[in-house]
Amino acid sequence: MRNHTKLSEFILLGIPQTQGVEIVLFVFFLFIYLFTLVGNLLILIAILSSSALHTPMYFFLGLLAIFDIIMPAVTCPKMLFYLSGQSRAISYEGCATQLFFYQFLGPTEGCLYTVMSYDRFVAICYPLRYSLIMRPEVCVGLVVGAWLLGCVHGSILTSFTFRLTYCGPNQVDFFFCDVPAVLSLACEDTSLAQTVSSAAVSFLGLLFWFTICFLYMHIGIAILRIRSTEGRKKAFSTCSAHLAAVLCYLGPILIIYLQPTHNHLLDATVQIFTNIVSPMLNSLIFSLRNKEVKSSLKKAFHKVILLSRE
Repeated sequence: MRNHTKLSEFILLGIPQTQGVEIVLFVFFLFIYLFTLVGNLLILIAILSSSALHTPMYFFLGLLAIFDIIMPAVTCPKMLFYLSGQSRAISYEGCATQLFFYQFLGPTEGCLYTVMSYDRFVAICYPLRYSLIMRPEVCVGLVVGAWLLGCVHGSILTSFTFRLTYCGPNQVDFFFCDVPAVLSLACEDTSLAQTVSSAAVSFLGLLFWFTICFLYMHIGIAILRIRSTEGRKKAFSTCSAHLAAVLCYLGPILIIYLQPTHNHLLDATVQIFTNIVSPMLNSLIFSLRNKEVKSSLKKAFHKVILLSRE
């Protein structure tokens, strides 16, 4: 950040075309946010409390639950704050921090979805070698790589965005600090930052998408080769929940960054779905469609009830 930056804060204008319904939106998003926290915490409790779920598949699922707790926390609390009638101002440093964590967590979660696809690929296509390929050190290495990728991505985009001078308008035409909305306020040429941002996001989004499609193409072929109907159902059930979560995550991102012209209302709707609604849906998808998670939760609650009676 340069010393001659004159702005000390930005004003978040919020969700377009929602004037007069702020209280309704506050109640709606507060319910979703709390439901997301509770749902993903329950998944973590189920995984941690059951030794049967201490496998690579549930290790990645637990990390996804953690991401789905952190990701809404980047944008939702501030949005709820100004929807309740409080100040829409966000400090310069707060805006930079919000942008960094959004651009850091987004690609990291996308990479985690790709790693989960690889885990399902190995489990279905190479079941006899699964424990050898997905060793604990390999799982940890894949997760660390995902974190590093997200950190580099977030650092680069934040650096290119906030190395520019912001000395004029300070009204961010969005409900949080994202790269396109902030760059439009810069007092100098933003072409380089816009090019880097679009190229980085498009490259990673398409890389994740094509890698997942490639893996699931082989998974689909392997499932069709399974002779028993019960085996095919089990394999399909295991993959369908993850594939649904991937579509909820990558689909909106590709819509935003690959559309020829930006529509503020469409962008806000898609971002709300990605940041707030999708983490809630993940908790429902992976809990309601997973017998092991539901069974572990029942056992955990049963133990709590027995302890409370004692």
